[in-house]
Amino acid sequence: MNANAVTIKKISAVSDLIRLPKQQGTLLVLWPTLWSLFIASAGVPTVKLLAIFILGTFLMRSAGCAINDIADRNFDPHVERTRTRPLANGRLKVKEAAIVFVTLSALAFALVLFLNTLTVILSVVGILLASLYPFVKRVSHFPQVVLGMAFGWGSVMAWSAVTGSIGAVPLLIFAANIFWSTAYDTIYALMDMEDDLMIGVKSTAIFFGKKVYLALTLLYLLTAAFLLAAGFAGGLGLVYYSGVLISLGAFLRMAAHLKKNPTREAAFRGFIGNAVVGGFILVFILIDLNL
Repeated sequence: MNANAVTIKKISAVSDLIRLPKQQGTLLVLWPTLWSLFIASAGVPTVKLLAIFILGTFLMRSAGCAINDIADRNFDPHVERTRTRPLANGRLKVKEAAIVFVTLSALAFALVLFLNTLTVILSVVGILLASLYPFVKRVSHFPQVVLGMAFGWGSVMAWSAVTGSIGAVPLLIFAANIFWSTAYDTIYALMDMEDDLMIGVKSTAIFFGKKVYLALTLLYLLTAAFLLAAGFAGGLGLVYYSGVLISLGAFLRMAAHLKKNPTREAAFRGFIGNAVVGGFILVFILIDLNL
């Protein structure tokens, strides 16, 4: 095999490592960040802040995928959904994946250096949360909660970047995102539950068991409650509140559909649906702030 062919295969493997063709996860990190950024900026954030947080979200989510696959390299070959990942099937070496993780994390950190000191400090917490998440599933049934913390930390950073402080609004959005992420990642974990039980990986899907759909309902209700509280603290109006309630209805409908049709395909569609609804919430924020 010539050098060009090897290079192309490595690039393809890195693309798969960071889930380049599958950006639903990036959107799920981006939405709470943008919710907070737009509210803090009264609906008109600067182009600079938008660019930093959109690009930074992509870089950190990609880095998170790399460290996740490094941590799970011995589990992934035994799970139907993940057995073709580049570390699981040998297309990449651990050292190569580690280089990708460090490079992407460094680029993300370089972006944050254009922001204020508090946001730079907060970014270190974000990197630690992203690095911690993949290892939690070995010791706890609640890695989804840590994922929610990692995915929601951008909301705190975005608020800090605009205001130079941490207020009630980003903390309420952060809390809402923990419940939201736990819900949609529980749905995602349902796809792997049988394999996870065999190899000893823990998840909220396994913990909740037969009560998983009740748990999803409660998680979505708590998500909406904290988002409504964030809207109240941020002075948003009826358009936003209506948007949150409409989104809650969509979330509950997805959970109900999954209960009636508990297949891997339905779980994946439910996961994707969450990424779409998160964007709708941002639309309602934009409309409310610009009325």
